[in-house]
Amino acid sequence: MAEASITWIRDIQFVATDSTNHSVVLSKPGEDSIGMKPSELLLAAVGGCTGVDVVNILRKKRLTLTGFRVKVQGEQAPTPPWAFQKIHIHYEVEGPDIREKDVEKAIALSEEKYCSVSATLKPQVKITWDYELSSS
Repeated sequence: MAEASITWIRDIQFVATDSTNHSVVLSKPGEDSIGMKPSELLLAAVGGCTGVDVVNILRKKRLTLTGFRVKVQGEQAPTPPWAFQKIHIHYEVEGPDIREKDVEKAIALSEEKYCSVSATLKPQVKITWDYELSSS
């Protein structure tokens, strides 16, 4: 079972710790902000989840990955609770022997089969993606 604990530090600052004892600081935006906004942590979770999948799939195909980056943008409703309505994931993939079909297949597998975060969000949020492939 997945789990996390969130501990209040002071003011509007918290530390979230996962089941493997990794932590991230959370806070609300403002002058004294020292942590991530929880809503943007959700975007990071989507990007991290699918990123792990895509890299793992490409490496299992024994392809040479020399660079990888995921950028995630979310569009929120204009009124409380400001739920995400759309999320767009942009992949930047670099590798001398990686072809477009390799990237497309890896992303599709992540989006359709493996990424638990996007699978959880999909019933309510429209998730789209695109990618750039570079041979450097």
